[in-house]
Amino acid sequence: MGRTLSRRHFLATTAAAVSAPRLSLAQGANVLKFVPQTDVAVLDPVWTTTYPTRDHGYLVFDTLFGMDGQYRMQPQMLAGAVTEADGKVWTLTLRDGLKFHDGTPVLARDCVASIKRWGARDAFGQVLLAATDELSAPDDKTIRFRLKHAFPLLPDALGKASPNMCAIMPERLANTSPMERVTEMVGSGPYRFLAGERVPGALIAYQRFDGYVPRSSGTPDWTAGPKVAHFERVEWRIMPDPTTAMGALRAGEIDWWYVPEADLLPALKSMRGVSTRVIDPTGWISTMRLNHLVPPFDNPAIRRAVLSAVAQSDFMEAQTNDRELWKDGVGIFCPGAPMASDAGMAAITAPRDLEKAKAAIIAAGYKGERVVVLGAADIASSKALSDVGADLLKKLGFNVDYQISDWGTLVQRRAKTEPVEQGGWNVFHTFWSGTDQFTPAGHAFLRAHGRNAAPGWPTIPALEQMREDWFRAPSAAAQVALARQMQELAFQEVPYIPLGQRFFPTAYRSNLTGVLNGNPVFWNVRRA
Repeated sequence: MGRTLSRRHFLATTAAAVSAPRLSLAQGANVLKFVPQTDVAVLDPVWTTTYPTRDHGYLVFDTLFGMDGQYRMQPQMLAGAVTEADGKVWTLTLRDGLKFHDGTPVLARDCVASIKRWGARDAFGQVLLAATDELSAPDDKTIRFRLKHAFPLLPDALGKASPNMCAIMPERLANTSPMERVTEMVGSGPYRFLAGERVPGALIAYQRFDGYVPRSSGTPDWTAGPKVAHFERVEWRIMPDPTTAMGALRAGEIDWWYVPEADLLPALKSMRGVSTRVIDPTGWISTMRLNHLVPPFDNPAIRRAVLSAVAQSDFMEAQTNDRELWKDGVGIFCPGAPMASDAGMAAITAPRDLEKAKAAIIAAGYKGERVVVLGAADIASSKALSDVGADLLKKLGFNVDYQISDWGTLVQRRAKTEPVEQGGWNVFHTFWSGTDQFTPAGHAFLRAHGRNAAPGWPTIPALEQMREDWFRAPSAAAQVALARQMQELAFQEVPYIPLGQRFFPTAYRSNLTGVLNGNPVFWNVRRA
């Protein structure tokens, strides 16, 4: 309550903006100052699926392909790509001028090592490597895939803009175990990470890499096209307090606030010198992830009972009262995507009956086990999801232990597979970009291969088989039919619970031009 009152007071007076902390450090027209969603707890964009790490990754690392606004893959680090032998051989050729930040040239063997490490972690990459007989570097410029069968989605895998991105790094770093984090940030992207300036919880800084050679052709669009870095320096300022961020944006002390809180949007839209717009038209899909390894959600009947009680509108309204910024009735695939359907949707759209759900939970054998719900206080929308989820579980009769931390701590905690008595967990809530849920290929929460899956670790062999069949489907119609079956099965086995689709306007100073759609990228942006 105190925070809400102080915000209203802030919005009602100009004094608060005047008294907002003045930001020192680097200033001037050649510095872009950005407030991310939260701090970057893990620097390695292959090791984690968190979006701040992915966005950091695109500053430092480049990718072989980039994705344009039509969700098509375009060569990025590549001069070109050709297929032979009925699609079972792919030959990728690196373009000239590629260098790592340590001054060494980017070689094909660096890319091969990077692909192998990424493919061991990423859901899409795992399928690509499983279809690969041999991945080699015949010479310094050539990457060759010899496949067991045709794999037309190879560019989509290597260029996916969602976590985990296929970040190309030097072979010596890419040889790090996929289960260990890379902490030395040496990429070939448009900006260098300034490790010596990092202040956890306060600042992340990047310097333009003068050795970066953008593509000579194409149009900047999402992560595709020439990556021209107009700013000498990019600074990420970590500001958990939204009133501080808003005051800094108003005073011109920051240039770009990635995800303003929903209740501040009306004031931002009327603020002189500030622009707001939605840059990701696919939105973010909210999710509740249940841990399948430990009681009580190792029991599918209990998972189904929770699903039957979830009203997506409750989770959406907790984040914003602007009905234009959310949708309910969201299934397993992003609304509007080719794989989205009405299959099994009664599981999420039928009338909710809490008493019936409570009875089903008891009948399924719930014995009062402690249910640890993880929440992150430093991301308002995530906290809102967790608050509603924890409250719902309490209403359903669960013995809820709601544990709040920051997002970085939650990310590390959710990797623990131990029982709750040993520091484990049962439930956490998160978001996925709609592009991550277009198809089964990159949909991490649909993977159901046990301890190799994303935290939550479901084991659902039939779902895995359907996913394999989807990759080999002979036509788009066959893929749609399989996606329908996957959605029906997912609502039966409940690897996770979709909670609705939310659209997030971003806010930046109106003198910035060239802000691209998609995830936040820092090339093409300049000051007018």
